[in-house]
Amino acid sequence: MSKTGEPVTSQSGDAPYVQLSGISKYFAGIRALEDVNFACELGSTHAILGENGAGKSTLIKIMSGVLQPSAGEMRVAGKPVQFRSPSEAADAGIVCIFQELSLLPDLSVADNISISSPPRRFGLIDGRAQRRRAEELLARIRCEDVDPRALIRDLSLSRRQMVEIAKALGKQPKVLILDEATSALTSRDVETVYDLLGRLKADGVASLFISHRMHEVDKLCDTLSVFRNGSHVETFRKGERSPSEIVRMMIGRDVEAQFPPRPEPVARSVHLSIRNLTWENRLKGVNLEVGKGEIVGLGGLDGQGQKELLLALFGVLRGVEGTVKAGEVAGIPSSPDAAKGGKARIALVPEDRKTEGLMLPMSIADNLLAASYAKVSNGPMIDPAKEKAAVREGIRKLQIKIGSAQDPVATLSGGNQQKVVIAKWLMTDPEIILLNDPTRGIDVGTKQEIYKLMRDLADEGRAILFYSTDYAELIGCCDRIAVMYDGAILTELTGDAISEEAIVAASLNIDTGEAA
Repeated sequence: MSKTGEPVTSQSGDAPYVQLSGISKYFAGIRALEDVNFACELGSTHAILGENGAGKSTLIKIMSGVLQPSAGEMRVAGKPVQFRSPSEAADAGIVCIFQELSLLPDLSVADNISISSPPRRFGLIDGRAQRRRAEELLARIRCEDVDPRALIRDLSLSRRQMVEIAKALGKQPKVLILDEATSALTSRDVETVYDLLGRLKADGVASLFISHRMHEVDKLCDTLSVFRNGSHVETFRKGERSPSEIVRMMIGRDVEAQFPPRPEPVARSVHLSIRNLTWENRLKGVNLEVGKGEIVGLGGLDGQGQKELLLALFGVLRGVEGTVKAGEVAGIPSSPDAAKGGKARIALVPEDRKTEGLMLPMSIADNLLAASYAKVSNGPMIDPAKEKAAVREGIRKLQIKIGSAQDPVATLSGGNQQKVVIAKWLMTDPEIILLNDPTRGIDVGTKQEIYKLMRDLADEGRAILFYSTDYAELIGCCDRIAVMYDGAILTELTGDAISEEAIVAASLNIDTGEAA
């Protein structure tokens, strides 16, 4: 074991491939990392754990050449290094897959995979060789269904993430850093990544794995390092610390019950009614009701129509057929503006905060007000006093940790960015809240805050439709779970019938005779 301030040695006794000693990093005098000692060895899968803002991202950016440390030394293969760019780090065998994808949407899969070093012939890019290389790397990660000629913008988020992984493998890493690399993946792709990491480990590659999904860490990693408030707390072998001890190290306090208590079932008036909702071949006659003050979960394997259902209800999709009634408002919303406005008052927290929920270069204040400028305006003019009061209230209600409201929202940690997205939509005062995997890629402490917020909103009478890829969240947060299969609601689980086994069975369309 090792703690802050003590040298970290390899668990096997071999010299670590990467070793950081006394690393500190400051931004305008604000500490991001302080006196961090850290090491990883080849042939291991090493988890880096901590809340958003704990210093994990700064650590891997220093290791991968995106940032240079303010103090301290890094050694690779025993030699001192100071990378000035990610390409220098890649040349030394350190490659990072960041949570924010680096793919160019208007280029093809093959172009993106080889963008830093395309194969050439007679001085020109060899398109045929580039496609062959893409095919080989995609086959390595079991993604033969991805066409190397397809444009990135036409792929799903999960497929884009897999292309990012293929791109990283093309650089032949000795240390592969994965920053929440599974959070956007389908369950099938997650298993593919698990298999890949096992093969890389057998080949002597080190994997640094950042994840807030503890079951993944337990399944994949042999070594764990915990960070908190910019400091390295401890490194230990898997099994040497209990889950509760690990969480306590991460957040610096004992953890209360993960999910808020669920109220006793009561009769509720229907606030959202969906009848025979159909769209192309993705939604096939969805029927569902959500009561006032109720949290209804959407279960099922990824890709069964859950996301399309939320988008249809928010007016994003065209050509949707069927009947929707939101409160007293009948009709399928024709646009997001129609969904959030008037008497319908629907809000959608989208799947990808970076590309769908936020305007990253703009200020925190501008992002918070983006959906509700009408509420802080007098006619065509914004009222500065109303604007400031609304921003203060949004920050207070979600307990968003910021420096200044005028800072770019991109400067916030992932968890605080997600809070901005949620606060933005709560500022519209919605009656119906659609949540698309809202805790993806955020830390355990922030997750608990969001779980409590969901229950508080339901207690206020809001109707919540909640899609999550995490079955534990569905079980812990929801009053009822509607499991989708092939574009329709296959079954609804309530009360004691809500269990992981029942969700999985319904997701696979297996009749166990226990669902209710």
